[in-house]
Amino acid sequence: MLRCCRAAAAIAARCSPASPRGLAMAKSKFEYVRDFEADDTILPNCWIVVRLDGRNFHRFSEQHEFKKPNDDRALHLMTKCAQTVMQELEDIAIAYGQSDEYSFVFKKKSRWFKRRASKFMTHVVSQFSSSYVFYWKDYFKDQQLLYPPGFDGRIVLYPSNQNLKDYLSWRQADCHVNNLYNTVFWMLVQRSGLTPVQAQERLRGTLAGDKNEILFSEFSINYNNEPLMYRKGTVLIWQKVNEVITKKIKLPKEEEEKEVEVTRTKTKVVALHCDIIGNQFWEEYPEILAEDS
Repeated sequence: MLRCCRAAAAIAARCSPASPRGLAMAKSKFEYVRDFEADDTILPNCWIVVRLDGRNFHRFSEQHEFKKPNDDRALHLMTKCAQTVMQELEDIAIAYGQSDEYSFVFKKKSRWFKRRASKFMTHVVSQFSSSYVFYWKDYFKDQQLLYPPGFDGRIVLYPSNQNLKDYLSWRQADCHVNNLYNTVFWMLVQRSGLTPVQAQERLRGTLAGDKNEILFSEFSINYNNEPLMYRKGTVLIWQKVNEVITKKIKLPKEEEEKEVEVTRTKTKVVALHCDIIGNQFWEEYPEILAEDS
C-alpha cells in the first residue's frame, strides 16, 4: 500500500505545473536527430528571390481549356495569388509575373524565418498553391477544377541592386520573346488552319522582325498594340492609395446617426503593366531599392 502511494505521488509530481516537464521532453534522448538538419541560412545583405513555376502547366492549361495565346482569367488568377503571398509576407519588396511563373523579391535586410532558405521557399509556394485552388472559382466561374495544380520553387541571391534589376529585366525580356512567338504561333493555327507542327516549322529560324511582319501582313495585327499585360507581364509593388469608405457617425445635437464619406490612406499591393528594363520605372519608385525600405 505504501509503495502504491509513493508511486502515485511521484506521478503527480512529474505532472504538476511546477515540474519542468516540457524541458525534460525537449532534452529527450531522441533530440540528436536534429543534428541531421542542414544549415540553410541565407547570406546576409543579399536580395532574396523566390521564383515559382507551374509544374506541367502545358497539360494543365489544355485540360482546363485555357484560351490561346493568353487567357485573362488565368493571368488574373496568378496575380491574385501573388498579391495574397505579398500580403502574408510583407517583407516582399516587389514581385514580377508572366505566364505560369512569379518571382518574389524579399528585402536585403529581411529577417523573416531567420533567413532560412527552405522556409522562404516553402511558405511562398504553399501560400501561392493554396490560393490558386481557393480563388479558382472567382475567375473561372463554371469551369471545374479537375485536379490541383502543382508549383515548384527555387531561391537565388543577388548581392547588388544592379544584379536584381538585371534579373527582373531578364524575366521581362523572356515574357516578350515567349509572347511574341505564341501570338504568331496561335494565329497560324487558329486563323490560317496550320497544324501545330506546321506552324512550328513556319516559325523555325525567324527573328522578332519576321514574326512582327507575319502578324501585320497576314493578320493585320500590330504587336505593339497588344495589351501590356501580355507583352510586359505584371509588376506588383506596395503603394499608398486613398480609399473612400462610408461611416455612420452621430453628430452633436443630432438624434440619429448619419452616413458620411471618409477618406483614409492605406498601403496596398498594386498591379502594374509597364516596362522595368529601362531606368524610368526605378526612378519613379526609388523606395523599392532603398536600403532602409
